[in-house]
Amino acid sequence: MPHAVLARLPPGSVRLVIAFGLLLLFSLLVLRRRPAGPPAKAAAARLPVRDPAALFLSLSAGGNASIAADLRALTAGPHLAGTPAAGPAAAHVLGRLRAAGLQTLTREYAPLLSYPGRASSLALLRSDGSPLARLSLEEPADEGRRLVPPYHAYAPSGGAVAEAVFVNLGREEDYAALERLGVGVRGRVAVARRGGGYRGGVVARAAEKGAVAVLIAGRADGGVERGVVLLGGPGDPLTPGWAAAGGAERLGFDDEAVKRRFPKIPSMPVSAETALAIIRSLGGPSIPAEWQAGLGVDAGGVGPGPTLVNFTYQEDRKFEKIHDIFGVIKGSQEPDRYVILGNHRDAWTYGAVDPNSGTASLLDIARRLGIMLQSGWKPRRSIILCSWDAEEFGMIGSTEWVEENLADLQSKAVAYLNVDCAVQGVGFFAGSTPQLDKLLVDITRQVKDPDVMGKMVHDTWNEMNGGISIERLARTDSDFAPFLHHAGIPSVDLYYGKEFPGYHTALDSYNWMEKHGDPLFLRHLAITEIWGLLALRLADDPVLPFDYQVYASQLQEHTNALSALMNNSQAVNLMNGFISDLSDAAMEVLKEAQKLQQVDLYDEHARIRRRVLNDRLLLAERSFLQAEGLKGRGWFKHLLYSPPEDYESKLSFFPGIADAISRSGNLSAKEREVAIRHEVWKVSRAIQRAARVLRGEFSRQSEQSKFSSVVTP
Repeated sequence: MPHAVLARLPPGSVRLVIAFGLLLLFSLLVLRRRPAGPPAKAAAARLPVRDPAALFLSLSAGGNASIAADLRALTAGPHLAGTPAAGPAAAHVLGRLRAAGLQTLTREYAPLLSYPGRASSLALLRSDGSPLARLSLEEPADEGRRLVPPYHAYAPSGGAVAEAVFVNLGREEDYAALERLGVGVRGRVAVARRGGGYRGGVVARAAEKGAVAVLIAGRADGGVERGVVLLGGPGDPLTPGWAAAGGAERLGFDDEAVKRRFPKIPSMPVSAETALAIIRSLGGPSIPAEWQAGLGVDAGGVGPGPTLVNFTYQEDRKFEKIHDIFGVIKGSQEPDRYVILGNHRDAWTYGAVDPNSGTASLLDIARRLGIMLQSGWKPRRSIILCSWDAEEFGMIGSTEWVEENLADLQSKAVAYLNVDCAVQGVGFFAGSTPQLDKLLVDITRQVKDPDVMGKMVHDTWNEMNGGISIERLARTDSDFAPFLHHAGIPSVDLYYGKEFPGYHTALDSYNWMEKHGDPLFLRHLAITEIWGLLALRLADDPVLPFDYQVYASQLQEHTNALSALMNNSQAVNLMNGFISDLSDAAMEVLKEAQKLQQVDLYDEHARIRRRVLNDRLLLAERSFLQAEGLKGRGWFKHLLYSPPEDYESKLSFFPGIADAISRSGNLSAKEREVAIRHEVWKVSRAIQRAARVLRGEFSRQSEQSKFSSVVTP
């Protein structure tokens, strides 16, 4: 404005113009210094996040639709590991992790995988060897014939022309019942129905009894269950204890350790219709009444004969590439401490339940964490989202990664949180190592129940079994196995529904999930939120939320149960003193944790004390490992929760003791007692180690004398 005009304005107007000019100048300066960024509302959201859990839960809107869309994409076709069909699912997971803004990594391995060859056949012959009927090896439920034919991975090639015997579930008690009927399976084909435990164990037991082959019947609804029959633990059978990376050492097939991994006789899953055709042709003693319901048997005997089964199976073993995929969020304060979430991606068929209900949930966690990162949140500790490959062949993808990174994981991993089949039915189920029990229960109080309006998951979980029930993870059927049984990392496993009738069959489809499993995808949402909140607490709590008093209480329950089984054996009772000491150490740690929960951020000494306490909490689980592993099963190192050798064992804890009991049948009473006592000592020393780690101290003479009266040989 020209000076002459300004001079003609009234004094009040001049002041107004000057003020306006100054305001305009200030605004221009601020705008020039302010970087280009999101709109004001989004910028406001970048303030420090005080309640990550609340923010995570607030992002549930549309989560079920997002999960449904991911599941539909993942299950558009079969995606068996090591085949070209596995590619689209891997690409989808990688793309969604990148879209969430996470750093992504992949790791390739080349394990030995097993597929069916082209020369398999099955027929019924008359007793003179003339043809009676050609039997189908196809799955009735696979109407489009898009899937790999039903088979048992790693079953050896072979054939037999022999009489058949119906062995019910193929358990020890079933063979005992046949023996009472005067029927054996030596030199014969054992025909079993599913439900007798791990299929590899069913085949191994039949081989021990002298059978030459095993057929396992599918379900009456047309589904035929595929699966692996490897023995001796998870992972690539030719690289036990190290990763099956390119150029790695591989043991030969004639190596004794390798030979123990593979079944000795061929086996195959068949449809219920095919199994019934064989059973109806059998003579011999009548089928026991309690065996008839499982297959709807209305005719025939248990065998043997008079018909013959002509069975041929051809295996095709290949070294194939598999790919693990990772999404990483680096921690802001403790980037060298890892909270790991995992789910496998590969499937025998379409995988809507197993495993991609879990995959879709994992991707929704990635979506939410990505939004939280944009809002300004960063976890205290690093979070790693893992998509494993080749789990169906024996947890290969996860096992190879754990073996390759064992030292790093044992010193830095906080916990492993597993979801395999996120949704397979009604009701919440969970398994964990005991120090995580309280945290898990607390988290379920924050998540809405997907089936009962106005209730939380905790309420219905508590009502379902007359009280909260948390399984211990002494099984080897999902990806927590290498983390817990081999590396000693605290673990959790979550799922909805006790079991899925279409497990490993053509019935495991998006159509089943949409119509029957979870039509509104609200159970998926509940699992996502429990899983995600567990990760946030473990990643963000200043002091790790581990409670070893719960662990000590659980060990006392195990000891009491073992003592009752062993008729109050003095050998078992010696553990009580060590468990009591662990409980005392856990109480000391809880008191220390309460003092260190809220410390001055600028008090460096207090922060170091908290870090040291967290390390003790993190490493205590490793104390339950034995470096050389279980006797005769060196890969399994956890003395409390590795699986027992005998899959029918009455003990789901203390596997070394369970093995000693199951192997003692031919020993004298004194030899049996010595063998069991030695295993009890191993467990007792492990519990003692854990107490010392929690206290952060070396052993003391007073500590030794405390137990001297209890542990005299």
